[in-house]
Amino acid sequence: MKSTYSEAFVEQALVKIYLRGNRTIRSVADDLNVNYHTVKNWMKHKSAGKLGVTASKEKRPQDWRAEEQLLALLETHALTGEALNAWCREQGIFPHHLTSWKAGFCAESKDPASGVREVRTLKEEISTLKRDAVRKDRALAEAAALLILQKKFRALWEDEGK
Repeated sequence: MKSTYSEAFVEQALVKIYLRGNRTIRSVADDLNVNYHTVKNWMKHKSAGKLGVTASKEKRPQDWRAEEQLLALLETHALTGEALNAWCREQGIFPHHLTSWKAGFCAESKDPASGVREVRTLKEEISTLKRDAVRKDRALAEAAALLILQKKFRALWEDEGK
């Protein structure tokens, strides 16, 4: 039996789905007692913008790229107290995240030996890959030569057989 849902119900369900936070679409559909695929079909036909819902774009602090972290540190460098807390609330982070990001940037710049080690490791990896490529090229050339010889051998025996 096919269930029909009112337009108001569909819109309310989609609002709940778009504002679900960290829940899955399947769990919201189960709570609404609606088939998962039906909900996905509704989502295909009606976007969040048409419903007047802005999808949550908040990122977790660990999802911030290094460039974004650096920009955040530059923006908040002169801020203290309540202004810093207000900025952090707007961005969805805590002041201790800024402190840990700053420590991370400082720790990376203090240890130049790690960069040298990393470069050395990458150079060794490149040379190993080059050696493997040369070895594989030689093996491929040998296999091609063997195939050619095999064809010539068969052709020679076929000529003698006639």
